[in-house]
Amino acid sequence: MTGMEVELLLVEDNEKDVELTVRALRRENLCNHIQVARDGEEALDFLFCRGSFAGRKNGHPRLILLDLKLPKLDGLEVLRVIKSDPHTASIPVVMLTSSTQEQDLVRSYQLGVNSYLRKPVDFDEFHVMVKQLGLYWLVVNRQPVGGENP
Repeated sequence: MTGMEVELLLVEDNEKDVELTVRALRRENLCNHIQVARDGEEALDFLFCRGSFAGRKNGHPRLILLDLKLPKLDGLEVLRVIKSDPHTASIPVVMLTSSTQEQDLVRSYQLGVNSYLRKPVDFDEFHVMVKQLGLYWLVVNRQPVGGENP
């Protein structure tokens, strides 16, 4: 996405969940510039402008929606890297997962997640949840200009 500031980084390997999330955000006019990463490694490459994103102008998304169960690097490891780097630590990260494991919830908060949501199975419920989280994080929530740490 050259020339456009990415508002949201969606880290999700399930194609149906990608489609539903993007459709809900766009239908509600909450987000136009979405970057999708299909695994944890691709997400970190995007954030840190390396690999196939080495030529990308630096700039961070306003929000990261992160799945827990991902190929290559899982969501917890991606979260750990994001929150431990001063250049990315202030980016809000919402864990969006189907996991019902209490230890996943606890570990996510220990690593600094900003919110932890379980994906509803029902399409309409999923749409409403994505709409609400997009409204809050992309419209209502205030962030530092440019999304950078001081």
